[in-house]
Amino acid sequence: MIIAAIIIAVLLIFGIGIYNSLIGKKNQVANAFSAIDAMLKKRFDLLPNLIETVKQYMQYEGDLLTKVVELRAKAASPNLSNEERLDLDKQLGSSVKGLMVNVENYPDLKASQNFLNLQSTWTESEEQIAAARRAYNSSVTDYNNAIMMFPGSIFAGMMNYQPIAVLANTEEERKNISAKDLFNN
Repeated sequence: MIIAAIIIAVLLIFGIGIYNSLIGKKNQVANAFSAIDAMLKKRFDLLPNLIETVKQYMQYEGDLLTKVVELRAKAASPNLSNEERLDLDKQLGSSVKGLMVNVENYPDLKASQNFLNLQSTWTESEEQIAAARRAYNSSVTDYNNAIMMFPGSIFAGMMNYQPIAVLANTEEERKNISAKDLFNN
């Protein structure tokens, strides 16, 4: 009888440990995504300053600036799902890259201290977003391992925990960039 009670107590403690570990890993994923979200907000807040500075010099790239402004407005909506927010982030990143390539045609803009400061801040923001994405993917991998490996898979099934996809680059983002093409636009 005492042995059975000890076995039940050990199993109960073991089960509680696994349960708490799964909850911790799920919360770690949510925390890592919120770090990405905070970095994206920083980027979205930086965009109006970048656009206003660029507008002073560029008269002919209005369509590109309008697209960036529209994407930023969509991204600021509080009703977006995580997937929609990440999709807008990719579109916005691509549009801003195009904007930065067009800057090459405006030597006065490239020499502007305001623009240089904004460009530096933008680069720093992009590096922080990349770091946040790596942290998120690491958390997602830990979480997915925990819910897929035995004995965590048993508890994850009871708790209806599902695997989460890691953030991956699109095929377009994986292509090699040609510096020659960038400067010939």
